[in-house]
Amino acid sequence: MRIVIAEDSVLLREGLSRLLVDAGHDVVAATTDAETFLRAVDAQRPDVVVVDVRMPPTFTDEGLRAALVVRHQWPAVGVMVLSQYVEERYATELLTDRGGGVGYLLKDRVADVGDFIDALRRIGEGGSVLDPEVVAQLLARSRNPLATLTPRERKVLGLMAEGRSNAAIAAALTIGTAAVEKYINSIFSKLSLPPTDGDHRRVLAVLRYLDR
Repeated sequence: MRIVIAEDSVLLREGLSRLLVDAGHDVVAATTDAETFLRAVDAQRPDVVVVDVRMPPTFTDEGLRAALVVRHQWPAVGVMVLSQYVEERYATELLTDRGGGVGYLLKDRVADVGDFIDALRRIGEGGSVLDPEVVAQLLARSRNPLATLTPRERKVLGLMAEGRSNAAIAAALTIGTAAVEKYINSIFSKLSLPPTDGDHRRVLAVLRYLDR
């Protein structure tokens, strides 16, 4: 298989490259940041890419967002995500975007080289490979609607639980009241609280927050 690697750690990047070459694969590019990685995929059109979640410049989720770009723009390319942790926000989108050709493994749980090579082969053939811990965390999130809220939405809901008005929330977060209303409407939507005549959605949202 032709493979592109995106990994900012020089030791891991070189180690993966040597491992894959020794296994008979062709590493056509080994990149250190998401922008260079996407250019390499466009130029090389590999069979599979191996992507770290955290990459420059912010070392948050650049790699995972780049993996989503690959899934959307080059759907024939298999995507293997390697990470130290489960990034739930984008992992769900990555794994549900289309049928197969995707994997998500935690680095410290990849214990066998043969298993890793086999996982890449299955992804290249259109299969899926998921670490059990990834599955467990995503299932836990699906059972807890509060886990779908963004950090800012959780902050807004926490201030609502303190009894603050929209204006007070806006002042506390240094944003406009229109932005607060947008966050609150998003909270209602994610917590499945549609408008009704008999229920007060703000109270119901706070009750769910307090019962977490």
